Amino acid sequence: MTRLARSFLLIASAVAMTATAATAHDRPRAARPAAAAASSTTLVGIAAANPDFSTLVAAVQAAGLADTLSGSGPFTIFAPNNAAFSTLPDGTVERLVQPRQRAQLTRILTYHVVPGRISASDLATAVRVGGGSAVLSTVEGGRLTAQDAGRGRLRLTDSTGETFWITATDVNASNGVIHVIDGVLTPGH
Repeated sequence: MTRLARSFLLIASAVAMTATAATAHDRPRAARPAAAAASSTTLVGIAAANPDFSTLVAAVQAAGLADTLSGSGPFTIFAPNNAAFSTLPDGTVERLVQPRQRAQLTRILTYHVVPGRISASDLATAVRVGGGSAVLSTVEGGRLTAQDAGRGRLRLTDSTGETFWITATDVNASNGVIHVIDGVLTPGH
């Protein structure tokens, strides 16, 4: 079995264990109405509650992905914050949220999503087992490469060869986990 295959098996088993363990931990608090608790603890609800993700949330809504990413999942989202979106050329975000660009926006956003709940520890283990890198398959159908950047830091490389830092990890939601990145990933053509 290759190191890459072992990495995928390790991630898959870690995802299964994490999903099972997370069920009791992620129950909504009884003090809030059930509908409000469920929506505010999903990936989209957590992002919407954080002003640093307002651009991402607007893009998710424009692409019509809010319901999907609020569904049962689980999903792992490598989420660009507003500062990451601000590094794009002027007018890019405004152009992408236009209705005629919905397919392209959906493709870009789903490239930031990996099926399953992959914690930072799971990802670091897969990278270590993979000899310094691990390939992740995205919902969009592309691949991301996670790499060891030394001193416990990880970075992602997209299909264009651009590399971005994972700046915050393990923002847990009822239907997955968010890891914050400092750039916007680009899927292949």
